[in-house]
Amino acid sequence: MDKIKKYQIFSTILVCILGTLLHFTYKFFGRNIFIASFSAVNESVWEHLKLLFFPMLLTTIIGYFYIGKNEPNFLCSKTLGILTAMSFIIIFFYTYTGIIGKSIIFIDIASFFVAVILGEYLSYRLITSNFMCNNIIAISTLIIILICFIVFTFFTPNIGIFKDPVTNEYGIIKNIEK
Repeated sequence: MDKIKKYQIFSTILVCILGTLLHFTYKFFGRNIFIASFSAVNESVWEHLKLLFFPMLLTTIIGYFYIGKNEPNFLCSKTLGILTAMSFIIIFFYTYTGIIGKSIIFIDIASFFVAVILGEYLSYRLITSNFMCNNIIAISTLIIILICFIVFTFFTPNIGIFKDPVTNEYGIIKNIEK
């Protein structure tokens, strides 16, 4: 098995484990403000995207130093994998809940794992292809998403993707007041 494939398998497993743990870290650490920046602070779709984004970003950074320096399309490929995985979660969630009228936790959990596998597989296919793009755009995209996750944790727009279906509230601020 080649080095890239081994790393992508490692990355997939690590993202699944870390993403699962991040679902619980905010409450486990006593609703710590720092932890809130990269952990789910409520049950909204937006907050659950953090469970995917931050572990995938971490494995992208680690992978860059392990194999990425020798692969000119590594950062672009990993960025597209992250965007694909996040898009899958959003599209799948709103499609199936729109059809059946409610969210089912087992399906939500399974869709997270499918999204991770899909994103990591796409990354692998792109890394091992002749695909090329601008790494500055890839890095800029990741930085913008990172900033959005942090800012919207504390200054949450009143838009459906940010709404906690359990409390019908938005973001962390209202959760802290309880």
